[in-house]
Amino acid sequence: MKTFKRINRNTFITWIIVILLWQTLALLSTPEFLPGPRDTILGARELIADGSLIKYILISLLRVIVGWSIGSLIGIPIGLLIGRLKIVRDILEPLINFFRFVPAIGFITLFILWFGVGEISKSILIIYATSFVVMLNTATGVLSIEEEKIRAARSLGASEFQILLHVIIPSSIPFIFNGVRLSMGNSFMAIVGAEMIAANEGVGYLIWTSRLYFKTTWIFVGLVTLGIMGYFSDKLLRTLGGKTLKKYGVVSKTQFGSR
Repeated sequence: MKTFKRINRNTFITWIIVILLWQTLALLSTPEFLPGPRDTILGARELIADGSLIKYILISLLRVIVGWSIGSLIGIPIGLLIGRLKIVRDILEPLINFFRFVPAIGFITLFILWFGVGEISKSILIIYATSFVVMLNTATGVLSIEEEKIRAARSLGASEFQILLHVIIPSSIPFIFNGVRLSMGNSFMAIVGAEMIAANEGVGYLIWTSRLYFKTTWIFVGLVTLGIMGYFSDKLLRTLGGKTLKKYGVVSKTQFGSR
């Protein structure tokens, strides 16, 4: 309990310092160039009053959840195969190492040409951004399993499917969970890029179109909104993971980077 209170106190102090620094820089500038916290709050109230901000948040969040969920469901089994079967690893490794360095935003124009400007192109973009992170973390988790565990299960008469179900997957869950968490950040980046170029709704659309009205405050509202959305999405995921997957070694405390 003392540790929890200390963490909360330190977090509160950090945000106070950030807000004070932001306000100081804003006082040295103009609201058109760098709006301060008060101007940003007023801009948010303006967007909430006409209903657009809440609407855009829900639309962007739904897009992220759909694409992120599908991308995770694709990445996990492929990652298990890559980690478990050398032939699959040898075949897919060159492709994965090629495409994972091509950012999702680079495919926006191509996906629009192929799938149109509707929801399909945005979902595929998020799936692309998500699946590689989950895939690589899952494969890393499988490859990190000690061979002695697998031999012991096999010597007890376990089939390959039973080994997968009772040894490989449970041992890989912390890596899978971390990959799923990290991929959520990629999903937010992908949807913002997609909404800036091919959407008429969403937080990315809000940020992009605000320039047309010289509304720098709206841009800051969009940026702060994305940060809050990502923060609480990750916090919710960590909390659920810490409660439901605790026996597999998943903890709810903040983890930076990949395992």
